[in-house]
Amino acid sequence: MAERDDTRSAPGESLTRFGTLVSKELLRFWKVAHQTVGAPILTALLFLLVFSHAFGERVTVFRDVPYAAFLVPGLVMMGVLQNAFANSSSSIIQSKITGNIVFMLLPPISYAEFFWAYVLASVIRGLVVGAGVLAVTAWFVQLQFEAPLWAFAFALLGSALLGALGLVAGIWAEKFDQLAAFQNFLIMPLTFLSGVFYSIHSLPPFWQALSRFNPFFYMIDGFRYGFFGVSDVAPAASLAILAVSFVLVAMATLRLLRSGYRLRG
Repeated sequence: MAERDDTRSAPGESLTRFGTLVSKELLRFWKVAHQTVGAPILTALLFLLVFSHAFGERVTVFRDVPYAAFLVPGLVMMGVLQNAFANSSSSIIQSKITGNIVFMLLPPISYAEFFWAYVLASVIRGLVVGAGVLAVTAWFVQLQFEAPLWAFAFALLGSALLGALGLVAGIWAEKFDQLAAFQNFLIMPLTFLSGVFYSIHSLPPFWQALSRFNPFFYMIDGFRYGFFGVSDVAPAASLAILAVSFVLVAMATLRLLRSGYRLRG
């Protein structure tokens, strides 16, 4: 990305550039919504049907909360996080491989505009998928919302964090294989080991302690609190951990953008 002054820009021009880039990113995933939105919703529904059928009568995590109902917030948040990451990471790597990354590097778009446009588009895709999963699963499970604002806060901050992390992965990767490795060996395991399908209190003490080093655990746990008013960690503490994580990842991403690491030819 060419050197530029991020501070000298008329507000109207900045909003136009930012809005154009956001619109481009939204159109990119919406044109194939059956793949980017429909497929994750179907996957979450299959998880719900299979796991609730296999363990529904045997497992109780929270008192008076059926296992199927316990599953839904985890599946919703899993869809939000994975798709927020996929949106920014796939966009960057596709642009790099096809060579059209130059059309985003040459215009006078500031690093902050570039960063926030990709993150916002990732948040929107994540929330759209999450809303779809919630709408579909509501046909099969009776849900409750004890603290909906907490749930929204965790979905918003979690998707922003994964959108920023997707930018890091997309910038680092030079081919799709490397990006797939990042997703399969980091994002996927952290998601599945975050308490989507279980409470960490069902684990041995060592694994309970280890789970607390997984930032995805705090996203799932805090989001589930918005439904049942019960969590393994205080929601304010979880949200603070996510906020710090987002700031650190955002700073690292902006540093990569300014350096032009693996973006400049």
